[in-house]
Formats: sequence, structure tokens, C-alpha cells
Amino acid sequence: MPRRAEAAALLDRADSGPPADDPRAAALAQRDVAVLEVLYGAGLRVSECCGLDVGDCDFDRRALTVMGKGSKVRRVPLGEPARDALAAYLARGRPVLAEADSPGNAVFLNTRGRRLSTRDARRIVDRHPLADGQRLHPHVLRHAYATHLLEGGADLRVVQELLGHTDLATTQIYTHLTRDRLRAVYDATHPRA
Repeated sequence: MPRRAEAAALLDRADSGPPADDPRAAALAQRDVAVLEVLYGAGLRVSECCGLDVGDCDFDRRALTVMGKGSKVRRVPLGEPARDALAAYLARGRPVLAEADSPGNAVFLNTRGRRLSTRDARRIVDRHPLADGQRLHPHVLRHAYATHLLEGGADLRVVQELLGHTDLATTQIYTHLTRDRLRAVYDATHPRA
């Protein structure tokens, strides 16, 4: 799982896409960055990311409305980098990829102008490895999102809500914190440590 610095580096490298003199390549690069930013920045499942509709994006409130498992709807916050990447893609990249018969409501489009599939999204993540060459699965970005929130002090119940888990035990899977981290938190917070 990528650490914070690795996740940031992965996203920064993805953001240095092809030159703007090729509009289609630039549009695909913008889409890829937006997909990566949304997967990591909002902790979405790949199916949730691919299922986003334009009306699900609230840029003023920096939030997404997500249709999760079991047709449960939740609102998740969208960080600035994800919001900016998504807004740039929708304004400049998506129109280049859209075809006459493209679904007008789909946020992410593939190279043929159709809604991005989960397989397409997995390929996008695969094209953007970590600095050491390690290739990630999209779910690793979701896992990193949850772990980074927990390491930053987020309450387990809040992370449960953000991930859309019905059972807290499912969220506890993401609490694989190192012994050193646990010890540091204990030492810093317990009065008799």
C-alpha cells in the first residue's frame, strides 16, 4: 500500500501528462488524473467512480453523491486536488472525448466516448505505477485513503461512513497500523504512558 508520500508522488507524476499540442492525448491525460484523484481523494470503489454522473458532482460544496453497494447513496467530501482535476477534465477533457452518441450524464468516458468501465479504470491505474515500478489495483488507492485518514486521527466511525460500509468490522480491516505508529499514539495520548 502506498504511503502518503508515494500516493502524492503517483498523483503528481500522473499530472505531468502529454503536451497540450495533442488535444486527444491531453484529454485522456486529464481524465486519467481525474480518475486517480477521485479514487484516492474520495476513497471510491472503482465501480462507484465509473458510475458517477455529472449531476453527482457538487463543486461548490466539494462533494460527490455516490451510489454505493446495495444501491445506497452517500455524499463524500472531495478534496481540492480531486475537485480541480475533475472540474478541469469536465470542462476541457470530456468534450474532446465525447461522441454524438456518448451518454450525456456519464462523468468519465473511454476512448470510444462510452462510459468508462471498471476494466478501463483498472488499466488507467495500471499505467501509473509507483516510483519503484510497483503497479497498483484501484482498491489499493481506497485502502490508502482509509489508512491515511486513520493515521491522521480520523474516527473509525467517520471512515466507515465515508467508505459506505454498513458494518464497522469491514472498516476495521483498514486499521492495519504499524506497531510503531500504535506505540507513538499511545505514548502521546495516554496519561500514564
